[in-house]
Amino acid sequence: MPSILVSDPTLRDGNHAARHQLSVAQVASYAAAADAAAIPIVEVGHGNGLGASSLQVGQAAVTDREMLETARRNLTRSKLAVHVIPGFATIHRDLDPAIQIGVDVFRIAAHCTEADLTQRHISHVRNAGREVYGVLMMSHMASPEVLREEALKMESYGAEGVILMDSAGAYLPSDATERVSELLSALGIPVGFHAHNNLGMAIANSVAAVEAGATIVDGTARGFGAGAGNAQLEVLVAVLEKMGYSTGIDLYGILDAADLAETQLMETLPTISSSSVVSGLAGVFSGYAQPVARISRELKVDPRDVFFALGRRRVVAGQEDLIIEVATELARGAMPPVAVGGA
Repeated sequence: MPSILVSDPTLRDGNHAARHQLSVAQVASYAAAADAAAIPIVEVGHGNGLGASSLQVGQAAVTDREMLETARRNLTRSKLAVHVIPGFATIHRDLDPAIQIGVDVFRIAAHCTEADLTQRHISHVRNAGREVYGVLMMSHMASPEVLREEALKMESYGAEGVILMDSAGAYLPSDATERVSELLSALGIPVGFHAHNNLGMAIANSVAAVEAGATIVDGTARGFGAGAGNAQLEVLVAVLEKMGYSTGIDLYGILDAADLAETQLMETLPTISSSSVVSGLAGVFSGYAQPVARISRELKVDPRDVFFALGRRRVVAGQEDLIIEVATELARGAMPPVAVGGA
């Protein structure tokens, strides 16, 4: 059976849904369950990654060190991974301590047209002898050809694979097929895919990516993640096995881990809300779901209009201040609301 490498960011992407408030006890319990299920890679940290806890994007309840040390103690078979965005994470303050703690896998991420920003971080981790991947976020915003060129940069820096992130849940299966195929036509390293479920397509898009040749896929327990959530891991594992792919994950173990995540990590199960649908159509970062909802309530504007306006501005992760600016303009009538049926 062909093998697919599964990476589980429940304890990182799920932190978005928990407003970055996952506790040490929650990290410990899920990490142990994931390890028992033989999930190959378990990603841990603030929703925006290593070094990202801040007033701007949300302060975590637990420090990076506490989360990573806790996960490290509870992962004996699974590899411990971190998400790294240069600008949030620095080499000496963040990467080096993570290496010392025993992080096995580093996923160095940048906006889909800014791979240049990852060079120093990828090279540093590779030189330290750790596993390192490049990640192209908000990948729906670039053409397949541009993504190919950005991925080639990451490969030249030392990345051992490149992950396409559908950060806004904006893909259709044809998008996954086209973009994965384009990368594989040029790269000599594996290609992966990270789905969000804003349009209800996370599993379908992940399957399309695999059928196009992707050998790495991400998924979270019960889909726990930003916005409408991610590809639901236990479903993804079952579907891949049914298709004839081997993941090495114990089915009952991942079902048990998902049950634990539902009862111990989540206040509510991920759902595709009206705002999530609009976010996917507008191509806006899924992590903006909660701040858009909160600010829209405060300023008494329609969150759907906010998402469409943010989409017109082509905002990316880290531009949270623009949510207030856009909502304020809508509240003042300085920006017309979006007509029904159009983005």
